Amino acid sequence: MNEKSIYHLFRDVCEKNNDKTAFRFKKNGAWIPVTWKQHAEACKIISKSLLALGIKKDDKVSILSQSRLEWVQCDFGAVSIGAVTVGIYPSNLADDCAYMINHSDAVIIFVENQDQLNKINSVRKQLTKIKHIVLYDGIPSGNDEAIAWQDFLKKGESIADETFTKRVESLKQDDVASIVYTSGTTGIPKGAMLTHGNLLFTSWSAAESLNLLPHMETLMFLPLAHVFARLIVYFSMRAAISIAFAESMEKVADNLKEIRPHFIASVPRIFEKVYDKITSGVQDAGGLKEKIFRWSVGVGYQVSRLQQENKAIPAGLAVKHKLANKLVLSKIQAAFGGRLLWAVSGAAPLNKAIAEFFHACGILILEGIGMTENTSFTNVNHYDNNKFGTVGPTGPMIEQKIAPDGEVLYRGKNVMLGYYKNPKATEEAIDKDGWLYTGDIGEIDEDGFLRITDRKKDLIVTAGGKNIAPQRIERILRTSRYISQVVALGDKKKFISALITMDQPQVEAWATKQGINYSSWPELVVHPRVKALIAAEVAEKNKDLASFESVKKLSLIATDFSIASGELTASLKIKRKVVTERYRELIEAMYRE
Repeated sequence: MNEKSIYHLFRDVCEKNNDKTAFRFKKNGAWIPVTWKQHAEACKIISKSLLALGIKKDDKVSILSQSRLEWVQCDFGAVSIGAVTVGIYPSNLADDCAYMINHSDAVIIFVENQDQLNKINSVRKQLTKIKHIVLYDGIPSGNDEAIAWQDFLKKGESIADETFTKRVESLKQDDVASIVYTSGTTGIPKGAMLTHGNLLFTSWSAAESLNLLPHMETLMFLPLAHVFARLIVYFSMRAAISIAFAESMEKVADNLKEIRPHFIASVPRIFEKVYDKITSGVQDAGGLKEKIFRWSVGVGYQVSRLQQENKAIPAGLAVKHKLANKLVLSKIQAAFGGRLLWAVSGAAPLNKAIAEFFHACGILILEGIGMTENTSFTNVNHYDNNKFGTVGPTGPMIEQKIAPDGEVLYRGKNVMLGYYKNPKATEEAIDKDGWLYTGDIGEIDEDGFLRITDRKKDLIVTAGGKNIAPQRIERILRTSRYISQVVALGDKKKFISALITMDQPQVEAWATKQGINYSSWPELVVHPRVKALIAAEVAEKNKDLASFESVKKLSLIATDFSIASGELTASLKIKRKVVTERYRELIEAMYRE
């Protein structure tokens, strides 16, 4: 972590692993390998092309694209010459894109395809500082100033190696490498300035916490606009690990079987969806198949508990486990490629029951935590030392403490430089002693493992004075096959209520089996028997909650919360303020006597 800059770490890794595969991407049905040498050459060409366009040190470079090789190469190409990468979620609406482009003072933007270019074209007049637009795929139309990717790459031919070298040698750890915008759950997104030093240190600390080995390969499917995905790229580079880019979210299941990764990093929602698919499929099958599944997973749970306690597995149980693995568990492992050693879950809390289920099936999920402001990493469970329901111990050289009100604080070289053009917010987030206030409420056990109980601003305080974590309630309710999204409510009220959206395919399939006639989804949503179904599911899940936490009333909403509707952030976090305001009348109705 003593490297002078990201470029210097990158150069060293490439020189030591010239002919080794750094990345893979799929084209025309085949996986194409890219060596570290090829990767270094491509990034250098991008750096030179940026220099040819007049990109100066500290200039902002926006990228509006799905995760792909060009995204990573533009990032390295930009930061190598002292420019600052600003990633934008491709799911962001045009106005949101315009805000981040303008606020960051970006002078050039890379867009993935014509759809994203059309988005930029629709707000082009607002983007007064943008001088260049580059399109990755195809020939740009509807914008004469936009240039195709190959034409951009030719720009660098006029730049001498000496000019490139002079720029890279001027870099230092304190230089800003990226501005990453927060999700904006409580208001306007803020741009966290992450330095070369932040990314170098955090990639080292994370790598030290995980058993990363040079022969490993991972599958990347998270959006690179999120710093969590960027951290994966950086710590994988540090260990010279190969990354394969998923074709799309829809193709992740296929790509897992093709790449057979040794580890993956994901958000909890992915694991929840896989869990729902497995368990609902078994329930639908019923009969002998369901009995075999439940027996096999039951054996898996017994083995898992012993492994968690570092106890030996009795010979009889080992025989049963071998049979369970052959009958059921190996098939679940095969869905992840068959050689997955562990998975990291971050960016949001993971339901403990989900982690326990997958471990029983032979898939170890290591929950961790981080936030944009600390380069997406502070804690993670270890491969050989983990506790479900916690986010693990801190990484090396990261300080952690709990404030008197329960808030989790951190200090270390992973903490951002500050918010771009927002000194007031920076002062509120980082105190004079360098402690970053996370907004998370948590507790540290005797072994140094952190357990997050909730978000400080999300805590519900009932009329009876009970402090309740809504996210815990929401995670438990979402394990129902019929429930999609949940917002738990009840601040200053006598009881907890919930707004619930349903899993449409699952509920429609249930309704068909029940012989319920309906002409549209909204009609089915208000059907008495559907209301009774969800009420029964909630009642069942309430058994896992304390009486004061249990949901007493609920309201069904016909459509899922979405980014387009403004109810979700680009990272799929619920904007509680927007949701509660939009459904105020529905909420008030639940609390009328």
